[in-house]
This record gives sequence, C-alpha cells and structure tokens, in this order.
Amino acid sequence: MPADLAVVGLGHLGLPLAQAAVAAGIQTVGYDTDPRPHAELSAGRTPVEGSLSASDIRRMLARGFRTTTDPAELGRVRTAVICAPTPLGPDRTLDLGAVTGATRALAARLRPHTTVLVESAVPPGTTENVVRPLLEEGSGLRAGRDFHLAHSPGRLDPGNRTHVLANTPKVIGGLTPACTESAAAFYSRLTDKVVRARGPREAEMTKVLETNFRHVNIALVNEMAVLCHDLGVDLWDVIRCAETKPFGFEPFRPGPGVGGHGVPVDPGHLPYSSRTPGHPLRMVSLAKEINDRMPGYVIQRCATLLNEHGKSVRGARVLLLGVTYKPDLADQEAAPAREIAGRLIDMGAQIGYHDPLVLDWRVREAPVPRADSLYEAAAAADLTVLLQHHRTYDLQGLAVKAQLLLDTRGATPAGAAHRL
Repeated sequence: MPADLAVVGLGHLGLPLAQAAVAAGIQTVGYDTDPRPHAELSAGRTPVEGSLSASDIRRMLARGFRTTTDPAELGRVRTAVICAPTPLGPDRTLDLGAVTGATRALAARLRPHTTVLVESAVPPGTTENVVRPLLEEGSGLRAGRDFHLAHSPGRLDPGNRTHVLANTPKVIGGLTPACTESAAAFYSRLTDKVVRARGPREAEMTKVLETNFRHVNIALVNEMAVLCHDLGVDLWDVIRCAETKPFGFEPFRPGPGVGGHGVPVDPGHLPYSSRTPGHPLRMVSLAKEINDRMPGYVIQRCATLLNEHGKSVRGARVLLLGVTYKPDLADQEAAPAREIAGRLIDMGAQIGYHDPLVLDWRVREAPVPRADSLYEAAAAADLTVLLQHHRTYDLQGLAVKAQLLLDTRGATPAGAAHRL
C-alpha cells in the first residue's frame, strides 16, 4: 500500500518522527540505506540504543508502520524526511556521507509536488548547497517549482518524557514561502506549534546555536568545577543558590565529559566548500577544548584520591558506575566513560563496571567485567567512580559500602563522597 510519508534514516531522529507520524494516523514507511535497521524493526526490535523500546516498535508495526530496503517506495509518497546521521569524521567536521546517500536514493525516485524535509544536523547551507543540487540532478525537477524543500532541525531530547515531539515547537525554513507552508502543513499534524524561519540557513543555524549554547555553558561549569575544587568551594551549592535568580541565569552542571548526538558545530569550517565566513566561533572551539579535557581531569582526581589513601593507580581495582551518556538511557553515544576506562587501563588499573542498562561493555574491543552485585563490587574496589547517575542507584547506601567514592555528577548527599 502506498504511504503518505517516507522517513529516510531509521536512527535517533527518524524513529521518533515515524512514531509520532504513525500515532497521528499518517501512513508511514521507513527506509534506510543500511539494511540492518530494516531487519531489526521487522523483527520488532529497536535498531538503536536509547531510542524507542521494543513495545513502541511493536505498537507502530500494529498500526501499519513498515520498513523497506526498496528505494522505489520513496517515489510513492507525498512527503519525505531525511533523518540520516551526521557523525564526526576524522577531521572533526560532520560527515555528510549518510545525508548525501539518502538524498541520492530519494532523488532517483522523486516525483513532482513532493515535499522534501531535512532534519539531519548539518552545517548552515547544506540544504541549499548539497541536498538541493543532488535532488535536482537526480530527478530532473527544480526545487521550489516542481517540489518543496525545507529544513527543520531535530529537537528531540532522548529519554525526556516531558518534552516530546508533540509539545516541542518545530522550526521550519523553506527554500520559498510555498516550501515553508507545505512543511508547516505537514508538521502541524505532529506538533502543537510551528515556528517559521526566514529560510533554510536560518533553520540550520538554529540547531548550531542551540547545540553550542549547551556546550559553551557546560564548559563554563566544568571550568568552575576545577576552580571550586582548588579553592575548596562546593560548586553544587553555588549552583543551587544561583538558580534561585529568576532572570539572567540558567543552571548547567559539570560532569566527566560531554556525550550525546548533538556535537558542537563551527559554521566557520564548512566541509563542502572552500568558501567560509572567515570568522570561526572561537568560543565554541575553546568550549570543546575544555570539555574534552574533563576525562583527563577525572583521571587526575582518581590518582590523587588513591594516592591520598596510600594506593597507586597501577594495580588498583576501579569500579565505574554508569557508562551511558545520559541518566536512565542505554545510549552510549560519545559518553566519556570509554575514554576514562581506557586511560585507567593504560595506567595499570584493573577496571570493572556496573550499569543497569548496559549488559555488555567493551573498551578497545576488549570486554570489561560487569559487576553482578553493585554493593559487593563497590566494597571490593579500591575506588568507585560514579560517571552517570541512573535513578536505580542508591547513592546513600553506595557511599556507605564503597571504600572510596568519586562522584562526578554531584548526585551524592553532601559529605557522603568526594565530588568532582
């Protein structure tokens, strides 16, 4: 049966969008250039950690959602949304390979009057300078005349049950006013509020601003954490006091590093063009440098704590708690735990881990022993390091059992553990 919507890219962006569309009664087909998501979803399993649950997938399938590896299906829909991932490449710029692959697959089947939307996180100008020419060349159609083209940055917060797609405003920037209105008509079926940007570049830059806002402010509190430790100041108490200010302040909290799928983007370095604005975001680069130093600072604190208790990192038994990038979510994307574990291994420590959501964890392709009994493992370890605060952790009880506890999240009661 022909579908109304094709979601191209069945990952962290595409699956929640497909779920919302199916719930709204939109006939939806999912397509991915990688055949593995199709196999997993067809079997009722989620192909990506931290996204939808198996029960969510089964409900979608029961309501008519289907996946395909046949690109011909892309030529039978009214709306197609590109949700391909854009991971960091070797040169630390966003890799647009999956986006261009998805675009070419769609272009070869694109029909007149189709609305094409880009949700992938891309540098400003990508929709116009990369996606548009590929679509036009592959289809022989012209964007803005024969089909609609717009960008709408993904805004989902994985694991957040308060702010979901339906109540999170959707920003839309079309190539033409008609493109914007066509995109708005589609997203109005999924969300309560649509915000119209001036154009695709403004919509793309919205994501850049939102992501970099997070990274810059995390970098600030990470630097404050180091300073406050040196001065003997309780940073978490400082934040508690500061967040009572009703204006001009938003609380951020430090941690062992920054993870997740939203990477900082400097639009001064565009991966597809030699022409750049010439004014890179220096604050973004500095924030990234600061945040990238945090795993090393955690190692420094580990070594200092062990030394203060007459022990060396070499030969020490270190238990890492929580190896995901976010609490109560199984997703490990860019979580600092793996780098911290690798550095400890290099220093001769014996590493173990516990995470209620991760049953198998590997560092440098080698399996890391998983603790079956949390309290027994903490009591046996020379040092326990809380890297992620899952709600199932009883930190008061853990502080009593652990020989030595370093809390990188400020989640333990005051005085119960050593805080970052």
